[in-house]
Amino acid sequence: MLNAIWVGIMLLSIAAGIATGNLEKVTNALLGGGEEAVKLSIALCGAICFWSGIMRVAEKGGLTRLLARVMSPLMRILFPGLELSGAACRAILMNIAANFLGLGNAATPLGIRAMGELSKINRDEGTASNHMITFVALNTASIQLLPTTVAALRLKHGSASPLDILPAVWVASLLSAAVAVTLSRLLAVKEPQKRAARRASVRA
Repeated sequence: MLNAIWVGIMLLSIAAGIATGNLEKVTNALLGGGEEAVKLSIALCGAICFWSGIMRVAEKGGLTRLLARVMSPLMRILFPGLELSGAACRAILMNIAANFLGLGNAATPLGIRAMGELSKINRDEGTASNHMITFVALNTASIQLLPTTVAALRLKHGSASPLDILPAVWVASLLSAAVAVTLSRLLAVKEPQKRAARRASVRA
């Protein structure tokens, strides 16, 4: 579905460029976009390698187990039935911690790893589990104690007090997280019901 959307956007852009006589700009954008994609891939690969190593050190040092114990009441509410000592829970906790501290470069690879671990324990291959949906909703809300990326951008553009937005960031992120998790809970479908519906559609 997403592939079809992206192809549609590309075709519409090319058609619009031809219709408006800006095909040269479209060509330049395609070439420039390809170059930026390669740069992003290399940068992301480095970040994934680095923070995966940091996570392994945290696992060996017992930090993830400590986080699991401290946050176990919250994790039981957000991810009922998820094994707290499992790899998926550890990756989720590290991702939440990275987001909380505003470490976007760390949160991305940790989030990818968490989704990979959740995918491994997903009983219904090809369909997102309730845990995966809740994690995406929570990760998108991104509760942050220190929004370092936004603060850096504000400082770059001349802000005298780049962190004076902290109260607004805290309120907005908490509200968005609460709404996201609530909606994911309300719209969640029981796993047996999803499997039964999937089997029924296959038979049909």
